[in-house]
Amino acid sequence: MTTLLDRIELPSDLRRIPKPQLQQVCSEVRQFLLNSVSKSSGHLASGLGTVELTVALHYVYNTPEDKLVWDVGHQAYPHKILTGRKHQLHTIRQKDGLHPFPWREESPYDVLSVGHSSTSISAALGMAVAAERRGSREKVVSIIGDGAITAGMAFEAMNHAGDIKPNMLVILNDNDMSISENVGALNRHFARLLSGKVYTSLREQGKKLLKPLPQIHHLASRAEEHMKGMMAPGTIFEELGFNYIGPIDGHNVDELVETLTNMRDLSGPQLLHIVTQKGKGYRPAENDPIGYHGVPKFDPKSTQLPVKPPGIPSYSDIFGQWLCDQAKHDRQLMAITPAMREGSGMVEFSKRYPEQYFDVAIAEQHSVTYAAGLAIAGMKPVVAIYSTFLQRGYDQLIHDVALQNLDVLFAIDRAGIVGADGPTHQGAFDISYLRCIPNMVVMTPSDEQECRDMLQTGYEYRGPAAVRYPRGSGVGIELREQDQPLAIGKAKPVREGSTVAILNFGILLPECMEVAEQLDATVIDMRFVKPLDVEAVINAAKTHDLLVTVEENAIAGGAGSAVLEALAEQQLATNVLTLGLPDQFIKHGSQQEIRTELGLDAGGIIDRIRTRLAD
Repeated sequence: MTTLLDRIELPSDLRRIPKPQLQQVCSEVRQFLLNSVSKSSGHLASGLGTVELTVALHYVYNTPEDKLVWDVGHQAYPHKILTGRKHQLHTIRQKDGLHPFPWREESPYDVLSVGHSSTSISAALGMAVAAERRGSREKVVSIIGDGAITAGMAFEAMNHAGDIKPNMLVILNDNDMSISENVGALNRHFARLLSGKVYTSLREQGKKLLKPLPQIHHLASRAEEHMKGMMAPGTIFEELGFNYIGPIDGHNVDELVETLTNMRDLSGPQLLHIVTQKGKGYRPAENDPIGYHGVPKFDPKSTQLPVKPPGIPSYSDIFGQWLCDQAKHDRQLMAITPAMREGSGMVEFSKRYPEQYFDVAIAEQHSVTYAAGLAIAGMKPVVAIYSTFLQRGYDQLIHDVALQNLDVLFAIDRAGIVGADGPTHQGAFDISYLRCIPNMVVMTPSDEQECRDMLQTGYEYRGPAAVRYPRGSGVGIELREQDQPLAIGKAKPVREGSTVAILNFGILLPECMEVAEQLDATVIDMRFVKPLDVEAVINAAKTHDLLVTVEENAIAGGAGSAVLEALAEQQLATNVLTLGLPDQFIKHGSQQEIRTELGLDAGGIIDRIRTRLAD
């Protein structure tokens, strides 16, 4: 039963609910979220942990005039439920359905489109400064998770906010800390004290009175600082210029409403530290918040998620096994991940070789330069990172690794179309942004064995190298017992044909082979984007009427562009069709749905080739 939630379509409806009934609203939102996601799949545990916070925020603040800036968005499903989208929640992450994260084009309540972490404080700061410049009374709140607070960008923003002191609130949603009853009670009392009007009025009036007496004013400030330092773990935030309040229970909606109401009109940058439990209210998710972070369809009455039947290993699994195999005989291998152990297939490696495993938290820039330092000191670092997240460490890749020609291997997961996570997570640009960097070797495997061979090639190469591989399962080939490093920059002919030569870069080789069988085309597995096998390109150009490049990367600056550049350098006027991702951000949907829509399945490729030949 969702008798109260049925009356809520927008936050204005929520604000008409009597305060004593807010806990029931929270219970109904939590049940609605569980029922919906269990039927559709999606992110679950994070949203279960932010139900009370979301209800309290929309109850206290006049949204959408007041701005709520969510970090990442896994935690924002309850926000979608309360802002006019509960009837569409079952479509989340599906083609033409709700976006998986807050998205500006989807709702006026989503003020920042998000997907990558640690952006909320910077954006909220900009909004707060703009509001002050306009003379607006709107409030701005950033909601950031404890994982996202580890990124340097969050502290850069806080350092700036503490310097210019706009009116804004940062809520630190800490879901990795437990508070005993005694400490919790003390901190709840302290939070109410520090956020209450009596304390804040006395503090501000005292500052005004003591300002003409510098020595006494300094002593009073020190006394306040020591009092708060003894009673609250917020010294670092105070040093950054924020008024720290908390920690408080993030699942007590009445207390949240009281504290947020007290803080709403405070001047300057404020930080409210709340403690929540990821997966709150659903015991299996409480016990396994990692497993229930992103879920398939499941039965909520069951105590565990459905077990995926054994099948073809994913490319992430292939990478993780290669790491373990390499570490058996190489103590110099150092594997680094920016908070993506599970997603990057490194769980087993982290258990078997803990001294060679480093999770640096959500700190992509640091992960790259940390690898540079290891390489300088004679180690062999491997950075396991998603294509979309390596974008965040691009300057470090150029300045700290490639410029110095250091031995760092980048294992780039989720390259190409990733599917349901949408535009923020599609690995659409890595070929383009890597191949323009001097000293880089860039490889694109077409199957599992080639992926292992390329990882070995990059590991043994003296200089920076990257292997980009996709999300999902391989093609199911049987792996050899021994990996074979490849000759750098050499393509592999796969099929001889006539008229058309297909140059494949990466995982679309099966589609290329299907096309080739129907059109009697030549197929070359190019393997290397950089250095490009120019000889193979020239030979194909001289013996075929049409060259077709196929890649899961942006066409602009991608592997097809590399082929065109090589032909131009040789002054060969060749008919070339470049197939890849168009000049647009790719929306969410299943990988196959997106490939079909973009004409990157076999049927789409055939149609494009026949059209070009007809022209």
